[in-house]
Amino acid sequence: MGNFINKSILIVDDIPTNIKILFEILNHYGFRVSVAKSGQSALEKIKESLPNLILLDVMMPGMDGFETCHRLKADPKTKDIPVIFMTALSDSVNKIKGLKLGAVDYITKPFETEEVLARINVHLELQQTQMKLVQEEKMSSLGQLVAGIAHEINNPVNFIYGNLIHAQNYITHLLELLSLYENHTNQVIPEIKAYSDEIDLDFIKQDLPRLLSSMAIGTERVEKIVRSLRLFSRLDNTTFQLFDIHEGIDSTLMILSHRLKATPKRPAINIVKNYEKSALVECYSGQINQVFMNLLANAIDAIEESILNHQIPDIPTISIHTTVLDDKKAVLIEIADNGIGISEEAQQKMFEQFFTTKPIGKGTGLGLAIAHEIIVEKHQGTLEVKSSPGEGAKFIITMPIQQTIITKNVMDNMG
Repeated sequence: MGNFINKSILIVDDIPTNIKILFEILNHYGFRVSVAKSGQSALEKIKESLPNLILLDVMMPGMDGFETCHRLKADPKTKDIPVIFMTALSDSVNKIKGLKLGAVDYITKPFETEEVLARINVHLELQQTQMKLVQEEKMSSLGQLVAGIAHEINNPVNFIYGNLIHAQNYITHLLELLSLYENHTNQVIPEIKAYSDEIDLDFIKQDLPRLLSSMAIGTERVEKIVRSLRLFSRLDNTTFQLFDIHEGIDSTLMILSHRLKATPKRPAINIVKNYEKSALVECYSGQINQVFMNLLANAIDAIEESILNHQIPDIPTISIHTTVLDDKKAVLIEIADNGIGISEEAQQKMFEQFFTTKPIGKGTGLGLAIAHEIIVEKHQGTLEVKSSPGEGAKFIITMPIQQTIITKNVMDNMG
């Protein structure tokens, strides 16, 4: 059976005997089980907490299973929850009706433990795979979008930046030529004097070089933004690359910069960076950027949630600290916020797939699970959290600097 301990299942049935049998089976295998005795009460219970899967009886008084399923599939918040019908009916017409309504499977009564577990296992695995693919597709699409925007901006910016140097030289020469004319021409021509006064020529001569310098600085800024966009969009997953962790963090902060600005509800979020001089690691750079995106976005969410709960920090702050460990074999990355914090119970489950503390419809429960998989499984690192409710949270990443050494050691041990 798959690793689905603590996954939640909602049983919807009006027969106490059926509920008791299913509850004992599922509880024994580590599922979190909740019960509703009618279709209407099931819809009400789901408003409080979304289950990972629903076992739904067909024949119930009042709202039957088919109508309940129809309403679940019509609601964007619940339409993706797998529904397995439970029925004693062998009529294929009823089964077809249920499948057309969006159910994924049937379990027949009387229940057989192995069948119940096997069918639940299959559909939880399918749901898990589907949601991971959706998350990965979102990140891939974001990377492609960012890369496309960066490419489109890059060409005109390079054109402007390259020509600014020539424009500065031309204007310098023209101002020098104008100065020569003024020094060697004694005759004052009224029309020229009047126009010089009208356009304030003395001010133009002083301000034009400063104006060009400001344009050059602005263009350099745009060029850095484009470079950050291109860096962030590296969603490669085939080879390890030497990657500057600091560039990855900075590019991610740039992508999230609109969320850091002040809003009518809160001041701007302050970013405090304490970087080690060098933090080059061998990694899948695009995947590491995805980890930074998840952790930093969660930190922003935590700060905003604390403000919604009237636990307003004096200065909303995200602190980022990097350290090359003493043995020079790993890099430590700490991302801390002064947001709402995380309960001890939530910390025990937060790296599990589909676990989320966010309101219904606002969190998939996949971000931290994928981050954990990327750091721990794909890069042989560690990802931990330290937090207390109301006191913010700190995520601590340890990553090997050289993946080739790690891989070689693993192979040697296997041999």
